[in-house]
Amino acid sequence: MAKQDFYEVLNISKSASQAEIKKGYRKMAIKYHPDKNQGDKTAEENFKKAAEAYEILSDENKKARYDQYGHQAFDGPQGGGGFGGGMNMDDIFSQFGDIFGGGGFGGFGGGGGQRQARVKGSNLRIRVKLTLEEIAKGVEKKVKVRRKVQADGVTYKTCPTCNGSGQQMRITNTILGRMQTAATCSTCMGAGEIIHNKPNGSDPQGLIVTEETVTINIPEGVTEGVQLKVGGKGNDAPGKNSISGDLLVLIEEIQHETLKREGTNIHFDLYINFSEAVLGTNKEVDTVTGKVKIKIDAGTQSGKILRLKGKGLPSIESYGTGDFLIHINVWTPKELTKEQRQFFEKMSDDENFIPNPNKSDKSFFEKVKDMFS
Repeated sequence: MAKQDFYEVLNISKSASQAEIKKGYRKMAIKYHPDKNQGDKTAEENFKKAAEAYEILSDENKKARYDQYGHQAFDGPQGGGGFGGGMNMDDIFSQFGDIFGGGGFGGFGGGGGQRQARVKGSNLRIRVKLTLEEIAKGVEKKVKVRRKVQADGVTYKTCPTCNGSGQQMRITNTILGRMQTAATCSTCMGAGEIIHNKPNGSDPQGLIVTEETVTINIPEGVTEGVQLKVGGKGNDAPGKNSISGDLLVLIEEIQHETLKREGTNIHFDLYINFSEAVLGTNKEVDTVTGKVKIKIDAGTQSGKILRLKGKGLPSIESYGTGDFLIHINVWTPKELTKEQRQFFEKMSDDENFIPNPNKSDKSFFEKVKDMFS
């Protein structure tokens, strides 16, 4: 099902300024806010759509990519933006709450009070190295991660400074009248809670470092530099209502000894001897998905490219699978026996040994052009 245009979601024009984009999002978010539409799943989905649209359009770089490529610019794990259906309501409130006066949504939330911003723990980053074979099929990796978690027995109490809201309200007199602003509470740093009981061995926030085995499901077709996210496997944050950070996984590709990657295509240099080129032969070749048998026709010229359709790597954007390109190289012996030399001297003037390319024999540049087409 096609996604709705982000500009339509916020009911704004494509030439809208950042101020108009922010205003459009605030209007839609208030209209579909879950506290105002309790139990309405359609309103909740529209609320999430508005947040996703604002997340892209409020960022100049992401907006430029969206204007040029549309939703395709952010589809797939390497898109680098958009929620992809994975952001929950707490994420939205945490990320965009400041637009509504520091977490409150126009009077909604908790029977007219402000919604407490949930504190999120810090993210962790790791690198995972993959072979071409793992990239071709996708793989499940188990890695050990050292992360901060709330210690057993830690308890919290309501912050006396902000009374659990996580914010401090300030009123200042201006030429336009009295202005009320909200800022993150300096005592609890927005958590709304402070330590009540801290177990031995934990840090001042009641956290301890522990080692955990995390399972990472890596999709097929990932590329070098792609960053995947495992939600909730970063560091914990203090407080009963806090949420854990994420584990960000940077993909590194292990260079193959014989295969070269070019996007979703794989290149392989196959060397055959002069006799095999003249007489023809059958060869077995290792691809990223297993062994395949190929036929080398008699009279095959050096530089010929055999293309095995669909034997390359899958596209992470689901655009199909690349090809496996076999580059034929005829190996010329550097040393000959007396008998071999006599044979080739005798054949040097034979008409079958005189180069005579026809129109079907493509030049080097034509082969290169075909390879990239």
